[in-house]
Amino acid sequence: MHVDPLSSEGHGPGAGQAPAHTARPTVADVLALPELLAGEPQVVAGAQGVDREVSWAHVAAGRGVAELLDGGELILTTGAGWPHDETALAELAHGLVTAGAQSASGRTGVAAIVLELGRGFQAAPPPLIHACDTHGVPLVVLHREVRFVQITQRVHQRILAGQNEALQARADVHAMLTELGLNRSPVDYVVEQLAETLQAPVVLEDSAHRVVAFSGLGADPVASLAPWAEADGRGPAAPDGGSTNTGTSTGTGTDAAAWVRVPVEARGNRWGFLTALHGPPHPAGRRTVLELGAFALALGRLADAEGDQWMQLGSKRLFAALLAGRYRSDAELAAQLAAAGLPVEGRVTLPLTLRGTGDFGAHGTLERATLETALRRAVAPEGRVLLTADEAADEPKAGPQPESGREAAERSLLALVSLPIGDARLSSVDRGAPLLASRLGRELEMLVPATTPAVWRAHLALGPGCLRLRELVAALERVRGVGRLPATAEVGRVTVQQAELQPLAHLVQGLAGLPELQEFAGDALGPLLEHDRGSGPGHSGDLLRVLAAYLAHPTNRSLAAKQARLSRSVFYQRIALIEELLGVDLANGEAIATLTVALLARPVGGTDARSVRSMV
Repeated sequence: MHVDPLSSEGHGPGAGQAPAHTARPTVADVLALPELLAGEPQVVAGAQGVDREVSWAHVAAGRGVAELLDGGELILTTGAGWPHDETALAELAHGLVTAGAQSASGRTGVAAIVLELGRGFQAAPPPLIHACDTHGVPLVVLHREVRFVQITQRVHQRILAGQNEALQARADVHAMLTELGLNRSPVDYVVEQLAETLQAPVVLEDSAHRVVAFSGLGADPVASLAPWAEADGRGPAAPDGGSTNTGTSTGTGTDAAAWVRVPVEARGNRWGFLTALHGPPHPAGRRTVLELGAFALALGRLADAEGDQWMQLGSKRLFAALLAGRYRSDAELAAQLAAAGLPVEGRVTLPLTLRGTGDFGAHGTLERATLETALRRAVAPEGRVLLTADEAADEPKAGPQPESGREAAERSLLALVSLPIGDARLSSVDRGAPLLASRLGRELEMLVPATTPAVWRAHLALGPGCLRLRELVAALERVRGVGRLPATAEVGRVTVQQAELQPLAHLVQGLAGLPELQEFAGDALGPLLEHDRGSGPGHSGDLLRVLAAYLAHPTNRSLAAKQARLSRSVFYQRIALIEELLGVDLANGEAIATLTVALLARPVGGTDARSVRSMV
């Protein structure tokens, strides 16, 4: 059922309608009533249908009763007025067991037939037994006389009580979701509350069938997300192999035990699907609860004009789980990644960071959108990418900024790229840069606005390609922790740093948080830091930067002086002062190695820190 939450026909799912499903009594429930037990009931046919729901109780007599039924009724009869001719009786029995086939209720056949023996028949007639067995409609004979009016009253009380319970449950769910909307609760929390309400796993996917949010309620994520992990953008398959893309309940067994799948949409825009997996029945009906949830999510999606919450939620959740170790096994993590659109089994996965450096000349959101789009195009069509903003790694940018004179931040993106084994982008080189960087550069040429200053660059930090998830987690942590290092290659507007070509920097940065390493760096560089903090004659404050320039080119002092932006004579004076303060010979290989490690490990911040790190 499609409901537009903003249409003029109603104010929400099922407005003005009774719930789609109520907790109706079954034939087995009715057979347990004292009023019916008094008649010594015996099921003589159609015993497989005792779980059929009873929509109403109807006392019937005569031949034309079938024409008055919608299907689902409990028929109470003595057989008075029924024919005894087998042909006519077979025709009447067929009409009863198929009643309602053409009605709007959608139910076929009565729920059960209760025949009181004695007045019309001394035993159940064979044509009626045959029809009930064939269609799975229970035929119950009563060996003692009962009062039908008492039975109908009790059945109707049970039905109406179930309807009242369903209406109250629906109101409770609606109130809960309304509160979540007023509280501006995030999408993943809404999904969690739906799963709690239904006591079943709930999956929210986008229009490309990538999982946005999942609440398993203790269920195995590998099994629950397998249909999405295996779908590859086609949508999940039903448990029985059928498609669930139609928005209807699917699966085997009763509706309460099957999947329920509804679209999340409004005003003709479909953003995805909400699916409840196997679970117990709910008084309001599982479909009704899910439709109310879809309605709340659609309103939230309309309020999120840019769609950022949906676009970023799934990747944020996965990166947080990956970096914080919030998964029980590699299989669980692989299933979650694949369900989110990043298959890793039998593929090479590459961790990377991507950030803009320099003045972009426009708002940061446009810069980020440009970087994201360019990366997605660079890995298409065979590759897949999962990315998120890495707020923890954002750094102030140097130089003039367009944002009202304030210092902007380097918007760092954290990404995982999945490519087929043997893909050329993993190894081919173009102008000293990996082919992936070259393709990224070409995409940026087409996307970057013409007004973007020439100094702006996209800095791509590449980790090693990984075939195993444990390797991938470690590689992602390293490439994220290292931050921005000097580029090993440049192609177009893309500068590239590669873990495989800068092993020392990656190793030291990965260990930089150890207290022992920090103590080592402080001892090795302490005299220079103290001198740079001083003022007056002889205190230029640039000894750390001069040392970094020298260590970057220890065999070419002219080039080092140029990088430090000093004349050779002044540069040589600074080097002599450094050797004096540290008591070392900068021509000694061990001294060069010691100071290089100390500079890489030093936890410094700000523009000068990045300048020092970029020289080493």
